Amino acid sequence: MHKKPLSHLNGFPTEVYLSVKDYLVSGETFDLYHDKDWDMLMTHPQPENLAKYYASDQYQPHKKKANSYLDRIYHLIRNYSFGYKKRIIKTYHPHGKKLLDYGTGTGEFLKYMSKETYKVSGVEPNKKARQTANKQLHNNVSVSIDEVNEKFDIITLWHVLEHVPHPDELIEKLKKRLLPGGIIVIAVPNFKAYDSQYYQNFWASYDVPRHLWHFSSKAIQNLFKQHKMDVIGQKPLYFDSFYISLWSEQYKTGKKRLIPALYRGLLSNVKAVKTGEYSSLIYIISA
Repeated sequence: MHKKPLSHLNGFPTEVYLSVKDYLVSGETFDLYHDKDWDMLMTHPQPENLAKYYASDQYQPHKKKANSYLDRIYHLIRNYSFGYKKRIIKTYHPHGKKLLDYGTGTGEFLKYMSKETYKVSGVEPNKKARQTANKQLHNNVSVSIDEVNEKFDIITLWHVLEHVPHPDELIEKLKKRLLPGGIIVIAVPNFKAYDSQYYQNFWASYDVPRHLWHFSSKAIQNLFKQHKMDVIGQKPLYFDSFYISLWSEQYKTGKKRLIPALYRGLLSNVKAVKTGEYSSLIYIISA
């Protein structure tokens, strides 16, 4: 396969798939370019100073406290999903105990897994979130993957890969930190899902410009194949369609319309039973 580095615009078609507004922080509009060969989208322009686009009290992965009902829903879904994620990890690597979580946020997943007898480490670039994580994880969260010298059975990235400016470089670094037989488990939004098609430029999982890349299953397979890694499993994140539909309703109508959001989230999951195109997907990858 011809290697196509994701970190460059060269070779990307100039066709704009959608123009999407940053509803969370800046109010700026960004274009999504479509690579039809890989069936993926790229946010353009990609800001040099991305940190300022995370400077919001509403950015959920960096929040410790739940201040609104949407916050509480997010935390409830997140906490429920920990057991689901653990079961997936146990299925594909039943004896693995050393786990690295890249983009660990405030460290709640690692805290849960440490109680499940896993030896855990994390990477979190955001200073505030990292400080929160280290308070409950005995200073075992680093600022960069380059500071991590150990190797692991399992490396997880929960809704992180879409944020990374240079995915190819990161994947190579993560691959080198896998023990023999190790797996990488990632979760990313799926722009082929029904709720994406319905909400279009109001779909909350576009989350520009924090999300630099927007993947389909085909794109994920191609991305890891060029690093000589294989997708050996794919699982849905069922609750994401409901939560994302809640935010999408807010962006579209200016109101937190619970009933329409629940309907769209349910319809998205029902359609995905046949198509496999769930709002978010977990991929299990082996070297």
